[in-house]
Amino acid sequence: DGSVVTWGSHRCGGDSSFVSDQLRGVQQVEATAGAFAAIRKDGSVVTWGAADFGGDSSEVQDQLKNVRQIQGSLQAFAAVLENGSVVTWGSHRYGGDSSKVQPELLLVRKLKASPFAFAAILADGSVATWGDPDYGGDSSLVQDQLKNVQAIQGTR
Repeated sequence: DGSVVTWGSHRCGGDSSFVSDQLRGVQQVEATAGAFAAIRKDGSVVTWGAADFGGDSSEVQDQLKNVRQIQGSLQAFAAVLENGSVVTWGSHRYGGDSSKVQPELLLVRKLKASPFAFAAILADGSVATWGDPDYGGDSSLVQDQLKNVQAIQGTR
């Protein structure tokens, strides 16, 4: 029935009892180092766990509709919506703030996370990155080589 059962540290999302009534019809669950995000069949998102690890999506909850994919870094989440746009939340250092590249984050085909950053393959085959610049969040030095990209992977 798409329900979710959790256990472990309360601080890190092991106790989902306060959102358990929302954890039905779940299609995908993604994690950071201390929180979880679940996509429901209706495209909505439920989050729980440590707020500073992305467990509190209240600031962007109204944007988390028609979500098709979620990825998590160590302390942030990024969600791709059906229209190809991206919504981020969690620690800014770990990619929870995508404002610098938000104008580029249209028609995202695929999203990948590393521990400190995110990378998105766009419809034209280019790549947009954000997060900690020392750990993959800044691809400016190789941007001219990031054309017709089919797949992308980060370290974990």
